[in-house]
Amino acid sequence: MTRVAAVSPAEGRIDLFWVDADGSLWHRVGDGGQWSPAESLGGSLASGPAVTAWAPGELEVFAIFPDGQLWNRYWDRATWHPWESLGGDLDPDGQPAASAWGADRIDVFAPGRDGRIWHRYWDGDRWVDWERL
Repeated sequence: MTRVAAVSPAEGRIDLFWVDADGSLWHRVGDGGQWSPAESLGGSLASGPAVTAWAPGELEVFAIFPDGQLWNRYWDRATWHPWESLGGDLDPDGQPAASAWGADRIDVFAPGRDGRIWHRYWDGDRWVDWERL
C-alpha cells in the first residue's frame, strides 16, 4: 500500500510526499504544471506521512517510526532540516495527522499504543508536552 500526503504551502504549489517500500520518505514539488524530480528525505517510516504548511512557503512533515516515536522534518523556504524525534509512545501501525491554524502554531495528533489519541503542539517557541485526548 502506498502512503501519500500532500499540502499547498503557497499559491500555485503542491508538495507531495510518499513512503517507498524500504520506509524512506520521498518528496516532489508541483509548480505551474511542472513536477520536480523526486528527492529522498530519508527516515525509517512505519506510518504514512502527515504534513502541514505553517507559514507561506514553510512546511513540516511528521511520521511514526518503528520505535513508536513521532519524528519530524521541516522546510524553512531554503533547506530541509534533519529528522528530529518528538517522542511519544505511539502505535507504529497508526497514522498521524497535522494541522496549522496560524503562523508558528502546529498541532499534531497520533494514536498511542494505549489506543488513545495523543496531541502535541508547537507554540511558536517550543514543542509543548504530549497530552492524551
